[in-house]
Amino acid sequence: MKRFPSGHATHPQWRMAMAMVLAQVRAQMALPDYANAPTLALLYITDHYAEQAHEILEHLSAELPEVTDWSGTVGVGVAANNVEYFDQPALVLMLCELPSDQYRVFSGIAPLGLGFEAHTALVHADPNTADLGELIKEMAARTASGYLFGGLSASRSQSVQFAVGGNGNIKGQGGASGVFSGGLSGVAFGERVNLVSRVTQGCLPISKAYGVSAAEGNVVNQLDGEPALDVLLREFKVSLAQPEPALQAMRATLVGLLQRQDRGDAVAVARTGNFGSDVLVRHIIGLDTARGGMAVSDQVEPGMQLAFCQRNVQAARADLMRVCAEIREELEPEELPVEELMALTAPTGAAAPSARRIAGAVYISCSGRGGPHFGGPSAELQIVRRALGDVPLVGFFAAGEIARNHLYGYTGVLTVFIGG
Repeated sequence: MKRFPSGHATHPQWRMAMAMVLAQVRAQMALPDYANAPTLALLYITDHYAEQAHEILEHLSAELPEVTDWSGTVGVGVAANNVEYFDQPALVLMLCELPSDQYRVFSGIAPLGLGFEAHTALVHADPNTADLGELIKEMAARTASGYLFGGLSASRSQSVQFAVGGNGNIKGQGGASGVFSGGLSGVAFGERVNLVSRVTQGCLPISKAYGVSAAEGNVVNQLDGEPALDVLLREFKVSLAQPEPALQAMRATLVGLLQRQDRGDAVAVARTGNFGSDVLVRHIIGLDTARGGMAVSDQVEPGMQLAFCQRNVQAARADLMRVCAEIREELEPEELPVEELMALTAPTGAAAPSARRIAGAVYISCSGRGGPHFGGPSAELQIVRRALGDVPLVGFFAAGEIARNHLYGYTGVLTVFIGG
């Protein structure tokens, strides 16, 4: 599998940004190491361009007639190799050359049919969709691996998704232009499309993992047999007699939840002191002083594990480096040459040699992360580049991240397409 042509640009006028992106991908398509017959495009735009989404898709489709399938969405920021465009008008594009029988574009209007056996899927979702968590689980159950990767659209104006399959519009969508709002859309991939995907957390546990002894809906009543509110106050050494410090502690604190699982060895906090990828980070949204409980922004069941946590820059950087290293190790398990090992530990400005087998990458990060959370503009994407090398990459900053059958927050989901 050859490298996927990709381009990125920012400009107040979307036509100018599009022209720069097209120039980049066309130049790459002329190179021998890059795919020259792509049919699937991944397109992400910032919400500055949301109102022009129909025009952007129409013009790109006309300029790239060989590309018959389109998927993507909008974010408050978009990501490319080594750079992020946050809170500015920008678009990123990657052109994928995959066997036509190994992927299908789907949407709410044209759902994934029974004639295609999905192994994994890239999913974009509208955050305002009802029962979104259940829809994600249902979609994951329709794939052979049970693994989804993707994120929720993030926009201060229109929340749009791109979904075009085949020659023009998806069959069954009538006169729709390929720009949608609501529900799920994306690309399902067959088993011969090789992917490696990892989740990186952006929060650091600051307590041990407690067992949820009693809960009702989104209210945790007891932790390890004690009133949950008492545990919270004790952990942060605050009292309701002094409400201001207590409120400040609550606002700065989140919880990591581990779903109840059949295997008994699953723990919310690993031996390294970090969260595992099964942990879902959620806000504390209220206190129930009458029953000694606390409310969180998700449904909680007895038997779950819960740990208090806070967003942490150092933990986020370290965990992102960890998942990048895991991907490189899986792609190149053999002993690395000395020069590659030196590049991996080089100063900030250096980049590792390209992983030879990466055709392209998709990185979806929380809108609350980005460069400022990692120490400077584009710092998050620079970490990825130093670890993976100069590989084609696109993505966006989302209102929630999707991995496996879970909806995450404060995370990054990094997925690479593996070449031959």
